[in-house]
Amino acid sequence: MDAALLLWQQGAIKPDSYVIDVDQVRQNASLLLETAIRHGMTLYLMSKQFGRNPQLCKLLLECGYQGIVAVDYKEARQLYQHNLPVAHVGHLVQIPSGMVDEVISRQPEVITVYSIAKAREISAAALRQQTEQALLLKVWHPNDLIYPGQEAGFSLDELPVVINEIKILGGVRLVGVTHFPCMLFDSEKGKTLPSPNLNTLIEAKGILEREGIRVEQVNGPSATCVESIPLLARYGVTHAEPGHSLTGTMPSNQSGDQPEHVAMLYLTEISHQHQGKSYCYGGGYYRRGHLNHALVYDQQWHSSKVLNHPTDSIDYCLSLTEPFAVGCAVVMCFRTQIFATRSDVALVAGIHSGQPRLLGIYDSQGNTIPASTGQEGL
Repeated sequence: MDAALLLWQQGAIKPDSYVIDVDQVRQNASLLLETAIRHGMTLYLMSKQFGRNPQLCKLLLECGYQGIVAVDYKEARQLYQHNLPVAHVGHLVQIPSGMVDEVISRQPEVITVYSIAKAREISAAALRQQTEQALLLKVWHPNDLIYPGQEAGFSLDELPVVINEIKILGGVRLVGVTHFPCMLFDSEKGKTLPSPNLNTLIEAKGILEREGIRVEQVNGPSATCVESIPLLARYGVTHAEPGHSLTGTMPSNQSGDQPEHVAMLYLTEISHQHQGKSYCYGGGYYRRGHLNHALVYDQQWHSSKVLNHPTDSIDYCLSLTEPFAVGCAVVMCFRTQIFATRSDVALVAGIHSGQPRLLGIYDSQGNTIPASTGQEGL
């Protein structure tokens, strides 16, 4: 908070900015890797929640991550521009037909498919390029938890037929299964626990094995953290995809008691007052973020409640219950998905040594924002 406030006071960062403590992210990342290695699991890092940031991805890959998971094709496109290794693509969003050849040429470790039609497209592209592409099947069961807009995949009942259809395709090799979400935080029990989807995933693995497939990957994303990795491993999950645990902003860490420490905050500024309430610049609101409180700096920190923002409105401003002077800095911390916002992303190193240093400012899609005059000399 002090580092973010200082950089804001110096004019280096603007309102509606996510400020990321790069050194703490690296510590979290190393802790996750150490835990995964102890339990025989492989981790692909997830970049969407911190804005597909290429510089932070490079720093995390240096920690030892095997590759990045691109949650959609636009994320893959962004990462490819920086020659970053996309290890898993196709889940949660399939590769568009016109992009299949490009993705195959980038040699991802695995591609998730939802349909035989997409598997055939990948097969044709792999044959054209004289290569072989490993595939994962997205699976589901009627009793599973499926978020709206994510309905997809093969039911357990149809898996044997699907497997045999894919077996006869050239240029592709079926290596495993995936599902989402496989783990969820239970607020009443205060633990991250398996969802019904995890049982479906393990059942699907058994079906593949009975159909003669050598299963190399059981991919179980969602809520991957130090707490959940041992449980995933006991179920037989081989690959997971940490996202919010890298920044310490997973739901299980609302009290700050998890091994991963919070490494990201949201900084904005009081824009105006209206009818006794303060309004600060928005743009970074995430409706599933459970945003409740803010700290406002006016010579000292003051707490204020954040009023719930209507989900059918654009977050031009966020409203606070208390009146504060125009121009005061505002700090919040909540679970976000930066790629779905309009926010800037400021990467800061040296916080723990008392010498904060701005590494760069990016937009929410990972594109560099040119330095302003206020950043000179930092």
